[in-house]
This record gives sequence, structure tokens and C-alpha cells, in this order.
Amino acid sequence: MKKILLIFSLALFIITGCSKETEPQVDNIDRPVIGETPEVPVVEEPAKELEPIKEGKPSPLSGIYEQDEIVDQRVVAVMFDNHPSARWQAGLKDAEVVYEIPVEAPYTRYIGLYLLNSPESIGPIRSARPYFVTKVLEFDAVYARVGGSEQAKSDIRNFGIADIDGLTSSSNVFWRKSGKKAPHNLYSSMEVLREAQKERGYSLLGKYEGFKFYEEDTVVEGSPAHSIFINYMSNNTTKYVYDSDTKLYNREKDGKIHIDESDQSPIRAKNIIIQETTIKVIDKDGRLSVALEGEGSGVFITNGVSNNIKWVKESRKGKTFYYDESGNEIILNPGHTWIQIVGTKTTIEIE
Repeated sequence: MKKILLIFSLALFIITGCSKETEPQVDNIDRPVIGETPEVPVVEEPAKELEPIKEGKPSPLSGIYEQDEIVDQRVVAVMFDNHPSARWQAGLKDAEVVYEIPVEAPYTRYIGLYLLNSPESIGPIRSARPYFVTKVLEFDAVYARVGGSEQAKSDIRNFGIADIDGLTSSSNVFWRKSGKKAPHNLYSSMEVLREAQKERGYSLLGKYEGFKFYEEDTVVEGSPAHSIFINYMSNNTTKYVYDSDTKLYNREKDGKIHIDESDQSPIRAKNIIIQETTIKVIDKDGRLSVALEGEGSGVFITNGVSNNIKWVKESRKGKTFYYDESGNEIILNPGHTWIQIVGTKTTIEIE
């Protein structure tokens, strides 16, 4: 009997001990309520900057991307009047490249090169000079002008330039606008000029070599260039003032902000090239010889920085190459470029 009681007591002890297993110690933390989803902390990742999608290909004039069929068009060169009575000009802001070159003292004129843009109003348009014809030849462009010096007209004929002359075109191609007096009020439009190009059987494609461009906006090393002042003559000055917010240069002409007549917007430049050369008076009417072939010195300006350069042009139809001091062809930033052709004795101030 005692043996049976001893076995029974031992079994009861084992069962009781197993039922009192000690729970593990845990930290005093918040536990989720049964049936609720535990709250997971959200980790915010910094936003990633998306690279702009570039469709088509870059313009040889500005480095700006556009559809192939637009970039492949032939360049149109427009001869702009810059007499004080002609200001301000319409459509000049849309030219991807603009040259300012002296004509009979004390004035300068512009030749604007168009590829991507198609302004509805362009002008006032004025007459040609031989050195402007040289730029037309360099870019194998369609030339919109009205008359010209005898040498310029002879060059246009001899080189077979795709010419659209206001003196021999109808009022559907060139027209006078009120508000300005003749001869400073002759206008056209890019749509009309393109249509005239087709109607006259001119090639729709051009053969030329454009500029080199960075893929993205680039700041290079150089001297500060926040203000550029060019004194063509005492009553003919050009100035550029750098805007660090837009990274563009605002243009001034004869002490006034240069605006586009079409919408009153300011004329701006991304790149500025100052090209020094020999300029001589060649006749009693004050017409000039401007040496655009050969070589010379200059300055390249972009993003608030300037660098000395050398220019070389081996033939009248050939490309003008601009080289840095290491002998490398300069690379422009994508955007509009103004090229200032000046005499070697022209006063230039860069600060």
C-alpha cells in the first residue's frame, strides 16, 4: 500500500511541475492589439531628379534638340536693319545665331540665322553687304534681304545663292508696316519665306558645318565676365549684363534694354563671341571692307566667364573655327549665340 502511495505522489509532482513552466522575461514594449495591423515607420527617400528626355537631335546652330525634320531644314539668313529708326526689331529673339557687323558709319546691322523657330513677324529687313554674303555662304543659307551694294548683288548672283530679294518679290512675301517710316519698315515671316524657298525651287537642305556644343549647361574656368561693353562708336554701343539666376546675358543697345518688337521680351544670349578683325572704309559712300577670312583674336563668353580665343577661316565658304588658347575648338553651351564682329581698335570692356 505504501509503495502504491509513493508512486502516486511521484507522478503527481511531475505533472504539477510541468504545468508551472516559467515564462521568458521580455522588455516592456508596446504590443499591437490582436486584430490590428502593426504600424510600420515610413522612411522617406530623397526625390530623384529625372533627366530630361531629348528627342530628335541637336541643332547645329544652338545645340537645342528638336525633331529631325526641323533640324534638317535649310538655314534661313535674314538681313536686319539696325538704324535707330528701325528699332526695335521683330523676330530677332528667335534667331539661334546673330551677327552684329558694322556698315556705313556709325551704324551696324544684324544677320540672324534661323533653323528651329518660325516667327510670325520678321524685320525690318534691309540691304546686303559682301561680308554678310560671306556668312550666308558659310551656312549655305537662304538669304532674305532687300537690295544691297553693287558688290553684294554681284556676289549673290555669281555664287548662285538661294536669294529672296524684297526688290523683286511681291507684297505677299515682303510688306510695309505702319508705325515706322520707309525704308525702315519692311517685314516678312518665316512661314512665307519657307514657302518662297519651295516655290523658287531652292534646295530644302543645306550643307554646312555648325558649332560644337556641350550636352548639358557647363561652367568653364576663366576670367569674370558679368558686364561686356563694346564701343563701336560714341553713339553706337552694345552691352551685355549677366543674370546669374537665368545664366543668360541681357542685351542693351545704345544704353537701352534691347527688346523684341513682337512681344516686348528682352533679347538674351547664352554665348557671346567677340571676333576682332580688320575693317576699312573703301569708297566715298563709307562702305566697308570687313575681313572675315584669315585669322585673328577674340573672346568667348558664357556663364559669367570669358576666355581669349583665336579664329580661323580658310575660305569664303568655309567654316569659321574658334580655338581656345590650348588650340582646341571651343564648345558652346546650348542656347542662342551672339557674335560681335569688331575692328581691332574697338574699345571693349569686360568686367
